[in-house]
Amino acid sequence: MSTNHNGSAGQSSDREPVRKTYKLYVGGAFVRSESGYALRQNDVNGAFFANCAKASRKDLRDAIGAARTAFGGWSTRSAFNRSQILFRLAEMIEGRRATFVELLGSLCGRDRAAAEREVSTVIDRVFWYAGWCDKFTQILGGVNPIASPYNNFTVAEPTGVVVLLAPRSAGLIGLVTALLPALAAGNACVLVADDDLPVIALELGEALATSDVPAGAVNVLSGTTSELLPHAADHMDVNAIGSFGRGADDERELGQRAASNIKRVAVFAARSHDEWCDASAQSPYFVERFVEWKTSWHPVGV
Repeated sequence: MSTNHNGSAGQSSDREPVRKTYKLYVGGAFVRSESGYALRQNDVNGAFFANCAKASRKDLRDAIGAARTAFGGWSTRSAFNRSQILFRLAEMIEGRRATFVELLGSLCGRDRAAAEREVSTVIDRVFWYAGWCDKFTQILGGVNPIASPYNNFTVAEPTGVVVLLAPRSAGLIGLVTALLPALAAGNACVLVADDDLPVIALELGEALATSDVPAGAVNVLSGTTSELLPHAADHMDVNAIGSFGRGADDERELGQRAASNIKRVAVFAARSHDEWCDASAQSPYFVERFVEWKTSWHPVGV
């Protein structure tokens, strides 16, 4: 066996590389699935790329519990502080640009230029929603005219714990488009990855872990959406579900199950990858889908 000039053992050219196994991101920690099962992620050519933990319904319950614990602290931070934290998330994604570009090429078949454009769009979108954290309530809320001696104000408040079903085959841009409106509003989120691209979602979880987003405010699960969806819709501690281009069958099941516990369901139409990257896929009115309204009456002249 040869050694290099530092005296360490040289590596054989036929050495098998150690493949990364991606874990779920729950409560600020990376955890293995309770079930012990894993998903195989292949690259665009069908070759093995990585293993990802396969979330069970127990893992989903744990993620919802972590989100509920984190909700109080995240929702009561000042809007400006939430904005600062999302700016920091954008910085962390920028720092991992090379990794995301490589993943988009290997798993989605993007050429380098297209992958670079997508990552740039993702970073810009995070910055865009960061800027809206302390502004959307001024657009969506208001002072209401009334014919009595009172001031009447309507303001937005976060809904609570939100489960987000990522769009199919939309890459990194689909994940952040699903996550950011609910997160910017002050909700605690459980992001369920696209079945076909779990690695990109879990890599986003690693960026979240190194940002200032509080533990539990965002949880990332990889698994089979059709298995997790019924349990998310039935769970009594989930306040809302965001479905992004999931299709008529999933949306019908969500509506039927959510009706039993009066859970808000926000449905977003399917888009092509280019449409997810377009500026029309970001709006303060997407934030509106994940807020509740509080109206206050204040007497005048008392």
